[in-house]
Amino acid sequence: QVRLDESGGGLVQAGESLKLSCTASGSIYMINYMAYYRQAPGKQREEVATLLNGVETRYADSVKGRFTISEDNTGNTVYLQMNKLKPEDTAVYYCKGGIRENDRVWYRDYWGQGTQVTVSS
Repeated sequence: QVRLDESGGGLVQAGESLKLSCTASGSIYMINYMAYYRQAPGKQREEVATLLNGVETRYADSVKGRFTISEDNTGNTVYLQMNKLKPEDTAVYYCKGGIRENDRVWYRDYWGQGTQVTVSS
C-alpha cells in the first residue's frame, strides 16, 4: 500500500511564502509523477504543478513564476515552494502521485489528505 503524507500548510499574508511537502511511503517500485492540486470552496479541484519523471515540470498559468515544484534526492518527497502568495491562492492543497507498487502492476494514482493554505489580504 502507498501513502502520501503532506505538511506545510498554514495562514500567511499576501506576498509571503510557504513551502509544502509531500512524502510517498510504503510499497513503492517506481514513481511516474508527483503533483499538487488545489481546491477552493465552491470550485473544482485544479492542477497546480506537476513533476514528471523527476525532470519535466508543468505549472498552471496562475502560478507560473511564483511556485516551484521540486524533489529530494530519493525522489519520494516533493516540495511546492510558493512565493508571492495571493488571496486567490487560498485552497486545500492535495498531493497526487502516479506510482507503481511492484513490477506486476501498472501505475495507480494516489492522493494525500490535503493541507489548508490560507492567504489573507
